[in-house]
Amino acid sequence: MRQEKRPTKDELAAAYNRAIPDVIAHGLRVLFCGINPGLYSGATGLHFARPGNRFWPALYAGGFTPRLLHPSEEMELPALGLGITNLVARTTARADELTPEELREGGRLLRKKVAEYRPAWLAVVGITAYRAAFGRPKAAVGRQDERMGETNIWVLPNPSGLNAHWTPTTLAAEFRRLRLATDISGIRDSSDNIGTER
Repeated sequence: MRQEKRPTKDELAAAYNRAIPDVIAHGLRVLFCGINPGLYSGATGLHFARPGNRFWPALYAGGFTPRLLHPSEEMELPALGLGITNLVARTTARADELTPEELREGGRLLRKKVAEYRPAWLAVVGITAYRAAFGRPKAAVGRQDERMGETNIWVLPNPSGLNAHWTPTTLAAEFRRLRLATDISGIRDSSDNIGTER
Protein backbone atom coordinates (compact mmCIF):
# COMPACT_ATOMS: atom_id res chain seq x y z
CA MET A 1 0.00 0.00 0.00
CA ARG A 2 1.45 3.33 -0.97
CA GLN A 3 2.23 5.77 1.81
CA GLU A 4 1.75 9.44 1.01
CA LYS A 5 1.98 12.58 3.04
CA ARG A 6 -1.45 13.55 4.27
CA PRO A 7 -2.57 17.17 4.03
CA THR A 8 -2.13 19.16 7.23
CA LYS A 9 -5.02 20.78 9.07
CA ASP A 10 -4.01 24.14 7.55
CA GLU A 11 -3.83 22.66 4.05
CA LEU A 12 -7.29 21.17 4.47
CA ALA A 13 -8.69 24.50 5.69
CA ALA A 14 -7.10 26.26 2.71
CA ALA A 15 -8.77 23.81 0.33
CA TYR A 16 -12.29 25.23 0.85
CA ASN A 17 -13.98 26.28 -2.41
CA ARG A 18 -11.25 24.92 -4.67
CA ALA A 19 -12.10 23.02 -7.83
CA ILE A 20 -10.48 19.88 -9.21
CA PRO A 21 -10.13 19.35 -12.97
CA ASP A 22 -12.36 16.69 -14.47
CA VAL A 23 -10.91 13.43 -15.69
CA ILE A 24 -12.82 13.41 -18.96
CA ALA A 25 -12.63 12.65 -22.66
CA HIS A 26 -15.08 12.40 -25.54
CA GLY A 27 -17.03 9.18 -25.96
CA LEU A 28 -16.31 7.54 -22.60
CA ARG A 29 -18.10 4.35 -21.71
CA VAL A 30 -18.92 5.66 -18.20
CA LEU A 31 -18.58 9.16 -16.76
CA PHE A 32 -18.77 8.94 -12.95
CA CYS A 33 -20.18 12.06 -11.33
CA GLY A 34 -19.50 12.72 -7.65
CA ILE A 35 -21.47 15.20 -5.57
CA ASN A 36 -18.57 17.59 -4.97
CA PRO A 37 -14.96 17.23 -3.87
CA GLY A 38 -14.18 17.07 -0.17
CA LEU A 39 -11.39 19.06 1.46
CA TYR A 40 -8.96 16.16 1.26
CA SER A 41 -9.53 15.98 -2.49
CA GLY A 42 -9.24 19.76 -2.73
CA ALA A 43 -5.90 19.70 -0.90
CA THR A 44 -4.49 16.87 -3.02
CA GLY A 45 -6.14 17.80 -6.32
CA LEU A 46 -7.37 14.22 -6.73
CA HIS A 47 -10.89 12.79 -6.95
CA PHE A 48 -12.21 10.55 -4.14
CA ALA A 49 -8.82 10.97 -2.43
CA ARG A 50 -9.78 10.77 1.25
CA PRO A 51 -8.60 7.55 2.91
CA GLY A 52 -11.70 5.58 3.73
CA ASN A 53 -13.57 6.65 0.60
CA ARG A 54 -14.63 3.44 -1.09
CA PHE A 55 -14.89 4.64 -4.69
CA TRP A 56 -11.60 3.18 -5.92
CA PRO A 57 -12.05 -0.22 -4.19
CA ALA A 58 -15.64 -0.44 -5.53
CA LEU A 59 -14.46 0.46 -9.03
CA TYR A 60 -11.96 -2.41 -8.86
CA ALA A 61 -14.29 -4.91 -7.17
CA GLY A 62 -16.98 -4.05 -9.71
CA GLY A 63 -14.66 -5.06 -12.54
CA PHE A 64 -14.00 -1.64 -14.06
CA THR A 65 -10.23 -1.60 -13.44
CA PRO A 66 -7.64 -4.38 -13.76
CA ARG A 67 -6.23 -3.56 -10.32
CA LEU A 68 -6.97 -1.28 -7.39
CA LEU A 69 -5.96 2.19 -8.53
CA HIS A 70 -4.72 4.87 -6.16
CA PRO A 71 -6.36 8.30 -6.59
CA SER A 72 -3.03 9.60 -7.94
CA GLU A 73 -3.50 7.22 -10.89
CA GLU A 74 -6.83 8.76 -11.93
CA MET A 75 -5.47 9.79 -15.33
CA GLU A 76 -5.34 6.10 -16.27
CA LEU A 77 -9.15 6.03 -16.33
CA PRO A 78 -9.81 7.50 -19.81
CA ALA A 79 -7.79 4.69 -21.42
CA LEU A 80 -10.27 2.32 -19.72
CA GLY A 81 -13.21 4.33 -21.08
CA LEU A 82 -13.92 5.94 -17.71
CA GLY A 83 -13.96 9.49 -16.40
CA ILE A 84 -14.82 11.55 -13.30
CA THR A 85 -16.62 14.85 -12.84
CA ASN A 86 -18.73 16.42 -10.07
CA LEU A 87 -22.19 17.93 -9.79
CA VAL A 88 -20.72 20.91 -7.95
CA ALA A 89 -17.10 21.88 -8.55
CA ARG A 90 -16.33 23.62 -5.26
CA THR A 91 -14.83 21.72 -2.36
CA THR A 92 -16.52 21.58 1.05
CA ALA A 93 -16.00 19.64 4.25
CA ARG A 94 -19.40 17.94 3.85
CA ALA A 95 -21.82 17.56 0.95
CA ASP A 96 -24.65 18.96 3.08
CA GLU A 97 -22.94 22.37 2.90
CA LEU A 98 -24.16 22.64 -0.69
CA THR A 99 -27.40 24.53 -1.27
CA PRO A 100 -30.32 23.11 -3.27
CA GLU A 101 -29.70 25.89 -5.79
CA GLU A 102 -26.08 24.79 -6.24
CA LEU A 103 -27.19 21.22 -6.86
CA ARG A 104 -29.82 22.28 -9.40
CA GLU A 105 -27.30 24.51 -11.19
CA GLY A 106 -24.83 21.61 -11.07
CA GLY A 107 -27.44 19.42 -12.75
CA ARG A 108 -27.90 22.02 -15.50
CA LEU A 109 -24.14 22.27 -16.08
CA LEU A 110 -23.81 18.49 -16.03
CA ARG A 111 -26.39 18.21 -18.82
CA LYS A 112 -24.28 20.57 -20.92
CA LYS A 113 -21.12 18.58 -20.18
CA VAL A 114 -22.81 15.29 -21.09
CA ALA A 115 -24.10 16.84 -24.33
CA GLU A 116 -20.55 17.92 -25.21
CA TYR A 117 -18.65 14.75 -24.25
CA ARG A 118 -21.41 12.20 -24.96
CA PRO A 119 -20.48 9.33 -22.65
CA ALA A 120 -22.47 6.13 -23.17
CA TRP A 121 -23.38 6.15 -19.47
CA LEU A 122 -23.49 8.75 -16.71
CA ALA A 123 -23.13 7.24 -13.24
CA VAL A 124 -24.14 9.71 -10.52
CA VAL A 125 -22.50 8.73 -7.25
CA GLY A 126 -25.03 9.75 -4.59
CA ILE A 127 -28.80 9.25 -4.70
CA THR A 128 -29.71 12.25 -2.53
CA ALA A 129 -27.74 14.64 -4.73
CA TYR A 130 -29.25 13.14 -7.88
CA ARG A 131 -32.77 13.63 -6.52
CA ALA A 132 -32.05 17.26 -5.65
CA ALA A 133 -30.14 18.16 -8.82
CA PHE A 134 -32.68 16.73 -11.23
CA GLY A 135 -35.96 17.10 -9.32
CA ARG A 136 -36.46 13.33 -8.99
CA PRO A 137 -37.50 12.90 -5.33
CA LYS A 138 -38.47 9.26 -5.79
CA ALA A 139 -35.41 8.12 -7.76
CA ALA A 140 -33.78 4.93 -6.51
CA VAL A 141 -30.30 3.49 -6.90
CA GLY A 142 -29.83 1.76 -10.25
CA ARG A 143 -30.69 2.47 -13.86
CA GLN A 144 -32.90 5.50 -14.42
CA ASP A 145 -35.77 5.75 -16.89
CA GLU A 146 -34.60 9.11 -18.20
CA ARG A 147 -31.62 9.76 -20.43
CA MET A 148 -29.54 12.80 -21.31
CA GLY A 149 -29.66 12.76 -25.07
CA GLU A 150 -28.18 9.38 -25.98
CA THR A 151 -26.52 8.95 -22.56
CA ASN A 152 -27.99 6.38 -20.18
CA ILE A 153 -28.10 7.24 -16.47
CA TRP A 154 -27.31 5.04 -13.47
CA VAL A 155 -27.35 6.21 -9.85
CA LEU A 156 -24.85 4.63 -7.47
CA PRO A 157 -24.69 4.92 -3.68
CA ASN A 158 -22.35 7.50 -2.19
CA PRO A 159 -19.03 5.66 -1.58
CA SER A 160 -18.12 7.80 1.42
CA GLY A 161 -17.12 5.78 4.46
CA LEU A 162 -19.83 7.73 6.30
CA ASN A 163 -22.52 6.01 4.23
CA ALA A 164 -22.96 3.03 6.55
CA HIS A 165 -26.14 1.86 4.79
CA TRP A 166 -23.89 0.38 2.11
CA THR A 167 -21.18 -2.07 3.08
CA PRO A 168 -18.07 -2.52 0.94
CA THR A 169 -19.66 -5.73 -0.36
CA THR A 170 -23.02 -4.25 -1.35
CA LEU A 171 -21.35 -1.13 -2.78
CA ALA A 172 -19.09 -3.30 -4.94
CA ALA A 173 -22.10 -5.33 -6.04
CA GLU A 174 -23.86 -2.17 -7.22
CA PHE A 175 -20.78 -1.07 -9.16
CA ARG A 176 -20.69 -4.54 -10.73
CA ARG A 177 -24.37 -4.24 -11.72
CA LEU A 178 -23.50 -1.02 -13.52
CA ARG A 179 -20.49 -2.59 -15.19
CA LEU A 180 -22.58 -5.48 -16.48
CA ALA A 181 -25.28 -3.07 -17.71
CA THR A 182 -22.76 -0.94 -19.57
CA ASP A 183 -21.53 -4.02 -21.44
CA ILE A 184 -17.92 -3.27 -20.62
CA SER A 185 -16.08 -6.53 -21.00
CA GLY A 186 -15.14 -7.59 -17.50
CA ILE A 187 -11.50 -6.97 -16.80
CA ARG A 188 -11.93 -9.33 -13.92
CA ASP A 189 -14.94 -11.13 -12.60
CA SER A 190 -15.20 -10.64 -8.87
CA SER A 191 -18.69 -12.09 -8.52
CA ASP A 192 -17.39 -14.79 -6.21
CA ASN A 193 -16.73 -12.27 -3.43
CA ILE A 194 -19.52 -9.76 -3.95
CA GLY A 195 -22.86 -10.22 -2.28
CA THR A 196 -26.12 -8.70 -3.41
CA GLU A 197 -27.74 -8.16 -0.06
CA ARG A 198 -28.42 -4.64 1.17
